[in-house]
Parts: sequence; C-alpha cells; structure tokens
Amino acid sequence: MLLYLIRHAEAVDSLPDAERALSARGRHQINLLAGFLARSRAFAPQEIWHSPYVRARDTALSLTQELRTKTPLREVPGITPDDDPAAVLALLADERRPVALVGHEPHLSALASLLVTGSAQPVAFAMKKATILALERAGARWIVRWHVEPGLLGE
Repeated sequence: MLLYLIRHAEAVDSLPDAERALSARGRHQINLLAGFLARSRAFAPQEIWHSPYVRARDTALSLTQELRTKTPLREVPGITPDDDPAAVLALLADERRPVALVGHEPHLSALASLLVTGSAQPVAFAMKKATILALERAGARWIVRWHVEPGLLGE
C-alpha cells in the first residue's frame, strides 16, 4: 500500500486558524506540485483524506482539480496540527488502497517518523508547505519511496 503525506500549501494569516484559506502563493505551489505529479504519474491515490481545516481541504480539492481526477475526498478526524499521530495508525491498519493524507505540521513529520522509524520523536522528516512524501508499507514499518518539496519544483 502506498501512502502519500501532503502538507497543505501556504495559507493566508488570519484567525481562527482552522478557517485560513490558501494564499495566491499557496495556489501557485499546488499548480507546481500538480504539474510534477501529472508528468511523473507517480501519484495515484484512490481516496484523499484531509483535516477539517480549510487550507487542508482546499489543498486536496485543488490537487484533484489541477490533476483533473475524480479521486474522492474525505474529511478525517485525528490529523490536525496537534493530534496524536498514533491515531492514524488505526485508520491505516486495515487500509489496502493507496491513499493521500493532506494535513499539517507538526503532525505530519511526527506521523512520518512514527511510520518509518517506529517512534514519533524525534522527528526524522521536515514537511515544508506543499511537500509530498510517498511511503510504502513494508510489514510493520513503512519505507520512503520519494519526497518532493516546492524548492525542487522551481518555487
């Protein structure tokens, strides 16, 4: 099973935090990322999970629109910035389909570290905004397939 961890793109500064929308730069980041994913054909989730925060939902929606895919989106609890990454393990336990998860820091770095090393701390990954990390399940642990951040895409 493949798991794509995606940090939301840049958002405007406003309150409340959960209602922050993508900025113009964030939309540009999604365009760059979607272009790379379309060219590489390395992104094929059957469902995209996102946090309830506006910027995560908008990042997921923008990706599907830019990629012209009908991949279903689903709001999933337990993936906001301060949630315990161990809660996602239960969601992934029986999952066999490739899924993408659009979330936040510090949750995503801790989740990636937990999946790959078995421990959420110390974190072993840096998830900049509009970064995608592809992991593949290998028994009880996960291995890194690839990792792309905006700086590699010309941003």
